[in-house]
Amino acid sequence: MIIKRYLVSNMNEALTRIRYELGKDAIIISQRKVRKSGFKGFFSGKLIEVTAAVENAVDSNKTNNKKDEEATRAVLNLTTKLKAEEKANSYKPSELIKDSMHKEVSEMKELLNRVIENTSKDEIKKIDKIQEKLIEIDVDEQFYKEILSKINNTDDENIDKYEVLRNIFEDVFLECSKDISGKIALVGPTGVGKTTTIAKLAGKLSLIDKKKVGLITVDTYRIGAIEQLKTYAEIMNIPFKVVITIKEMEEAINAMTDCDVILIDTTGRSSKNTMQISELRAFVEKANPDYVSMVISATTKNRDIVSILNGYSDLSYDNVIITKLDETTVYGSLYNIMKISNKPVKYITTGQNVPNDIIVPSKEEMARFMLGEETLC
Repeated sequence: MIIKRYLVSNMNEALTRIRYELGKDAIIISQRKVRKSGFKGFFSGKLIEVTAAVENAVDSNKTNNKKDEEATRAVLNLTTKLKAEEKANSYKPSELIKDSMHKEVSEMKELLNRVIENTSKDEIKKIDKIQEKLIEIDVDEQFYKEILSKINNTDDENIDKYEVLRNIFEDVFLECSKDISGKIALVGPTGVGKTTTIAKLAGKLSLIDKKKVGLITVDTYRIGAIEQLKTYAEIMNIPFKVVITIKEMEEAINAMTDCDVILIDTTGRSSKNTMQISELRAFVEKANPDYVSMVISATTKNRDIVSILNGYSDLSYDNVIITKLDETTVYGSLYNIMKISNKPVKYITTGQNVPNDIIVPSKEEMARFMLGEETLC
């Protein structure tokens, strides 16, 4: 930035010299009245010392928010100084000086408005793009409005807006312990993939982690599901029990005390049917699991996510397993599920292959995935 000081008789002379030497983009950053000394202090006259500045060619190419703020501060400082001087001076300035000052202030206001307008337009464009992205990936309306509010209220103006969004996505994702042992019950509505998920976990734990696994199912309403688990159990050579009554649940648990992990598949129930949920809770309580995993599909509609998660809250689930990520192309439901449940994510399933297609992503991976920056399936 080039800064020059001028000693002039009036503001018209100052403005003329500043425009000629520094150009129309120059701004006045200070002015004060000085006395020009004459012979032995006599015959001295009053002059105005004006300091002006302009960005040089290199600085102009590197204009950023910081320089905009400097220009804004210069305008505000000038306005304040003009008001202070006007009160301090006992004499009335000539009409010519008053006109010059008014013209100068008008020009400074115009510069300030231009800075604010350009900054606002850029910020609005960024916010609009983020809003479009959130709507595109189907983040629920109440949540994307909350996200936009957080981004708008960010204290650090220099931080990238998408970085703020990425941080918000990371913060809502609660990581879960990767360790899996003891008794684990999977609950959730019909059709979300509980049985397939149980089979994947059984295969991973027995074939890869070399743990002794037992399988229990109370899903007597779906013969196909029982046969499916029975087939998997035979292939993996692990114990398998079908439970119809609460007493049988206790007996099945006692028969598998030598297992490292007992996986319990439950009947899919409607979250709206409180009687069925109560029956299911009785089975789960008798099993006394070390933790309960709530299984929900990534394809679930936003308005149904609230109903399902709230309906199963009586089962006091400890974490969530999000399934069928491969069956959707919009991933805002992941944010909605994590936001509504406020529970850590234990697993995410990304396909039908057993024992594969089940992962434990980090919060950074989840955020990048939801933004379309990374692929998980």
